[in-house]
Amino acid sequence: MKFYAGYRRGLLATLLVALFSGCASTVIGGATDAAIAVAKVPFKVGGAVVDVVSDDN
Repeated sequence: MKFYAGYRRGLLATLLVALFSGCASTVIGGATDAAIAVAKVPFKVGGAVVDVVSDDN
C-alpha cells in the first residue's frame, strides 16, 4: 500500500508542475507582449509628429 501512496503523490506532483509551467508561459507571453507594445509607442508618436510637421495644407 505504501507504493500506491507514493505513486499517487508523484503523479500529483507531476500534474501540478505541468499545470504551473503552462501558467508561467502564459504570464511570460503576456509580459512580453506588453513590453513590445510599450517599446513601439515612441516610434508611433514620433511618426505622428513628423506627419503633422510635414503636412502641406
